[in-house]
Amino acid sequence: MASEITTSEYIKHHLTNATMCSTDQGIAFNKACADAGFWAWHVDTLAWSIGLGILFLWLFRSAAKKATTGVPGKWQAFVEIVIEFVNDNVRDSFHGRNNLIAPLALTIFVWVFLMNLMDLVPVDVLPWLAGQIGHYGFGMDPHDVYMKVVPTTDLNLTLALALGVFFLILFYSIKVKGVGGFTKELTMQPFNHWAFIPVNFILESVTLLARPFSLALRLFGNLYAGELIFILIATLGLWQLPLHFPWAVFHILVIVLQAFIFMMLTIVYLSLAHEDH
Repeated sequence: MASEITTSEYIKHHLTNATMCSTDQGIAFNKACADAGFWAWHVDTLAWSIGLGILFLWLFRSAAKKATTGVPGKWQAFVEIVIEFVNDNVRDSFHGRNNLIAPLALTIFVWVFLMNLMDLVPVDVLPWLAGQIGHYGFGMDPHDVYMKVVPTTDLNLTLALALGVFFLILFYSIKVKGVGGFTKELTMQPFNHWAFIPVNFILESVTLLARPFSLALRLFGNLYAGELIFILIATLGLWQLPLHFPWAVFHILVIVLQAFIFMMLTIVYLSLAHEDH
């Protein structure tokens, strides 16, 4: 593919989502959705994220069904290590009482990790396969078929995850502190005087709104940059082989670390939501 188009076109092609939208002529895809605005669906992001979520549920459910009290198998032992790791972090960082937090933290950590892990798939393999299916199955030009396989390089996905956490923050803040207590937290901190209510409200609102945006942008930025470097390496021809492996090894750390950071910040933010001052 890189030999048939320019480098800039190659990079743009790999960083473009497969898009579906509704037009006056019916359902349309990709270039026909250029003016669709907000109501355009990134079908590759949806398919890979939902598929990996189902994979997570199936893998951990199968481990739970086959769990034994004797010597565990390798997969059961691995799952138990992951669960214990998440539980330890929840126990150390979450200071309220809520049975939802540990399962939520486990789901976030494993799901985000699996989505990040797609970054290690060679950048040309799945887009090329999608192009062949589009060409031979639907008569499309392969260059007009897009497949972005790392869901966390799509800001829509990371922002959706962060907004889900944000709604939980608001829900538990009101549930634990009450409407009055939550309002007081927004208006009487950090300066506990009625004269500073406008200043307090601005400061606390910015702090509150910064939480989902920091979650979304941190995950998106790190994974997008990593994917871009993989694509740039792929344009180097013979030089890509000695460069791809060390970057992939280093990127494994980024993949795990970003899943861990997203999980930990979620735990910390929900712990703050449960604190009734």
